[in-house]
Amino acid sequence: MFTSLLVSSSPLPRLSIHLTGVAYQKAGVMTGAEDDIPLGERKTVTDFCYLLDKSKQLFNGLRDLPQYRHKQWQSYFGRTFDVYTKLWKFQQQHRQVLENRHGLKRWQIGEVASKIGQLYYHYYLRTSETSYLNEAFSFYSAIRQRSYYYQVNKEDRPELVVKKLRYYARYIVVCLLLNKMDLVKVLVKELSEEIEEYTQRFNTEDQLEWNLVLQEVAAFLEADPVVVLNNENTVVVISNRLQEGGMSPLEQGMVVGQLTLADALIIGNCNNQVKFSELTIDMFRILQALEREPVNLATTTSKHGTLEPSEKPAKRENPHKYLLYKPTFSQLFTFLSASFKELPVNSVLLVYLSATGVFPTGCLDYEGPYDFGGVLTNTNRDVVNGETGQKRNQAQKEMHCLHPGDLFPFTRKPLFVIVDSSNSTAYKNFTNLFGQPLVCLLSPTVYPQSMQGLFVTITLQTSNIPSSIVKLL
Repeated sequence: MFTSLLVSSSPLPRLSIHLTGVAYQKAGVMTGAEDDIPLGERKTVTDFCYLLDKSKQLFNGLRDLPQYRHKQWQSYFGRTFDVYTKLWKFQQQHRQVLENRHGLKRWQIGEVASKIGQLYYHYYLRTSETSYLNEAFSFYSAIRQRSYYYQVNKEDRPELVVKKLRYYARYIVVCLLLNKMDLVKVLVKELSEEIEEYTQRFNTEDQLEWNLVLQEVAAFLEADPVVVLNNENTVVVISNRLQEGGMSPLEQGMVVGQLTLADALIIGNCNNQVKFSELTIDMFRILQALEREPVNLATTTSKHGTLEPSEKPAKRENPHKYLLYKPTFSQLFTFLSASFKELPVNSVLLVYLSATGVFPTGCLDYEGPYDFGGVLTNTNRDVVNGETGQKRNQAQKEMHCLHPGDLFPFTRKPLFVIVDSSNSTAYKNFTNLFGQPLVCLLSPTVYPQSMQGLFVTITLQTSNIPSSIVKLL
């Protein structure tokens, strides 16, 4: 059941599978006098409402699942998709009754489609399987093509328009991850028009927030100004993802190692860096460097009319990733510990740090792993003794900083560290205490004069990482 809902053949059948089952999430009460409703139809509505409530409960419960310990969530996701499958079958059998007894509107279908897209997107985040981005894209694309949210602007309810704006923002994120840049530009234009109409009609207080969203995505698109043309002067989209058969051959005499990149922590905490949502430009590039290109999940229709996979997809696991935007030290250490604990045998843990440098104060006779500074962690939610900004003397170390010594316990297993920071040199004397494989790549801290302005939004380390790690995939 779980597999049949996750995998389907084309965007339109996929949409009907999911949407027809759950499109009544916001449906109203039964129309007409209740006594006039036949008992069978009344039971149909009651049973449907039960399934609907159950699906809402499970969907909301997904938000409460811990982001780490990625092996703990699969059964819950399975139950959620199973309920959506039952909803689909139920409404397919009783669609006319439900339409007559519930005031279904197209924006309600759009809202449910958006939730299904979110499910697939978060399934991608949990599994790192890029093919589920295509599934999310199919839902978001169908919403726009079928104008499910078109009537929202005629409703005198600003909260409905906000749902539409949020849908656009989520759609843009998925398109960015799929490198559909031309479509992103179109969606940004449409979002800008929607925001303008929204703010003029309702005079809301969140106008500045939505304008900031537009500014962020515009800056994100401008942060990668390189344009590649083919022989026909057509723009070619360059992907950082690993393509099938695209790996460069090993040099003569080299042998394939026994280690596999299994887990990755991607941390972004640079001040004033280009970002959209909670994805900085550096995080965006490195996460793609750790993934294979998406493939479509093909299915066939069985004799019983249910969608089933035509064949088992080839095993092509991407490294599991945690995307941490401006984490506190407590959060970072928690995710590090979870990854370390669940790291399989003969596997490597990658830690990518794109963060503002924290420099040491004063000079000491002894220089240890906590005397060179490190990279900044977020101070907003780490509270010690009721205060977040305590002054320290020169003998004390910066509390909101990931020092090289903080990573020493994790060198008990193979570790790959990439530091993209103004103080990356703090990690240059990284000590290998336990004899396990250890690699530490450091970004330059000084750039040639001719390249000074380029690295305000683009860092040198990020743009050259893929060739360094691709052979671990």
